[in-house]
Amino acid sequence: MKVKFFAAALFIQALLMQTAHAELLIELVGGRTDAVPIAVVPFQMTGSATGDSIDKIVAADLHRSGQFRPLPVEDMLSRPTRASEVNYRDFRVLGTDYLVVGNVEQMVDGTYKVSYELHDVPRGVKLLSETYQPSPAQMRDVAHAISDRIYEQLTGVPGAFSTRVVYVTHSRNATWPYQLQYADADGARVQTILKSREPIMSPSWSPDGKKIAYVSFEGDGLPGIYIHELATMQRKKVSSFSGINGAPDWSPNGQRLALTLSRDGNPEIYVMDIASGKVERKTTHYGIDTEPRWLPDGQSLVFTSSRGGGPQVYKLDLRDNSVRRVSFEGDYNARPAVTPDGRFLTYVHRRGGKFHIAVQDLKRGTFDIVTQTDMDESPSVAPNGSMIIYATQYGGAGVLEAVSIDGRIKVHLPSKEGEVREPAWSPFL
Repeated sequence: MKVKFFAAALFIQALLMQTAHAELLIELVGGRTDAVPIAVVPFQMTGSATGDSIDKIVAADLHRSGQFRPLPVEDMLSRPTRASEVNYRDFRVLGTDYLVVGNVEQMVDGTYKVSYELHDVPRGVKLLSETYQPSPAQMRDVAHAISDRIYEQLTGVPGAFSTRVVYVTHSRNATWPYQLQYADADGARVQTILKSREPIMSPSWSPDGKKIAYVSFEGDGLPGIYIHELATMQRKKVSSFSGINGAPDWSPNGQRLALTLSRDGNPEIYVMDIASGKVERKTTHYGIDTEPRWLPDGQSLVFTSSRGGGPQVYKLDLRDNSVRRVSFEGDYNARPAVTPDGRFLTYVHRRGGKFHIAVQDLKRGTFDIVTQTDMDESPSVAPNGSMIIYATQYGGAGVLEAVSIDGRIKVHLPSKEGEVREPAWSPFL
């Protein structure tokens, strides 16, 4: 009975996803009150240089992080493009802490030469100076790389602007209602990985960012787990056992998948060796065990289980298959995700009938609810551990949102064309 209920719940969750090709918009709706003032001056374009406006992308990236407050271009007293043109006083009087200047030049071979500098305005010194030579198609990649370098220089944390997000969309009236898509972390350059008439669920990135594992109900309408190679678009079904095949998650070394199978009658946690296809059962309990996620050590998992009477998060030690409960706040905690350093555990927490994203500090034992929306699900952590992306409801439609690990920064990611679900943040690429 529990197995049937679990499978039905998975199917109903998939049916709730609604719409089509979903280009994401990015709206910062809550940043830090102490965001650092920074000026990103329009880059000088020489020759016949065209293409993505690098300075605008960099400014948008830094603004979207919630940690920086870019100075409006129209408020700038001067617009230098290199160190020799910088008058620090023009930016000190505006209360600017940091300054980014640069130029873009088209080369004879069709590539571009992109140079930028980062300056500390109060001290009047240059902190960074780098040059790239991208093709026209790589201009946006260079912009995100510059944002990453600036972010790390000023915060000490690697930037995640060059990463991507994969998600699922659904449109009831489309020929291919379900689509698996991915985009840059800022919502640009949407690409469709898979179109299907049947539900797609639980996408998960490989550690090298080259493959995605997911659940698809295509063909016979039963769930199967596929691995999809992004460069070639080739894919392979790796799990099609009787019953549930769900919630795949890659091991840190990329050689194994943790997954949920009910091949033996009850949903349990298994680990698959990808090369051989061999699966090994790791839990044995009459309750429902599902949603496994690897910890960074590669020796343990966290997962959701009903073994205590209601859904809670448990930790599984793969060396001896011992299990211990790790979530205790409230009667509903599910869909765990772990920060790359293994310190913070995030999951869906129910309070007062509403579902929020919560963060538990595994070192200090603290617990915090970091969202105020009511129907939150599917949290996924950025590879630098700074932000959590999740699905929720906004204005009656399914959207993606992101929140910082401390809850101070909030980003709204509505789709131009409809509803989005099941986000997963890529590793560093």
